[in-house]
Amino acid sequence: MEALHIKVINESNHPLPEYATEHSAGLDLKANLKEAVVLKPLQRQLISTGLFMQLPVGFEAQIRPRSGLAFKQGITVLNTPGTIDADYRGEIKVLLVNLSNDDFTINDGERIAQMVVAKHEQIEWYAVTELDDSKRGAGGFGSTGK
Repeated sequence: MEALHIKVINESNHPLPEYATEHSAGLDLKANLKEAVVLKPLQRQLISTGLFMQLPVGFEAQIRPRSGLAFKQGITVLNTPGTIDADYRGEIKVLLVNLSNDDFTINDGERIAQMVVAKHEQIEWYAVTELDDSKRGAGGFGSTGK
């Protein structure tokens, strides 16, 4: 499979994000900090990465939590997944929140989130007065069982 080429400006002190394994979907994003940031319980903070990119039209970048950081430390991305649109040219920043009971220190160069680049579609609404029937119907929020 041929890789998608993305223009990037790296103003951080770190190498460009990489995939951790051959078949990883997400690239690990690193904090780009002048000094460590301490996140208190329930505190949220935008963390810089020093990266700027230009996505092709029809693609988005999704910012997601790192599973180990979320499970072991209670640190997650607040607006999961955060979406970066193809026309955004500002710095990629990660909105982290500390859901643990303990302070958490974020150090420069620490892997704080992952970024998945994905194709998407734009829609056109087609207004109707009723929808086709389906087996599921309007059932949601647990209607299909445990």
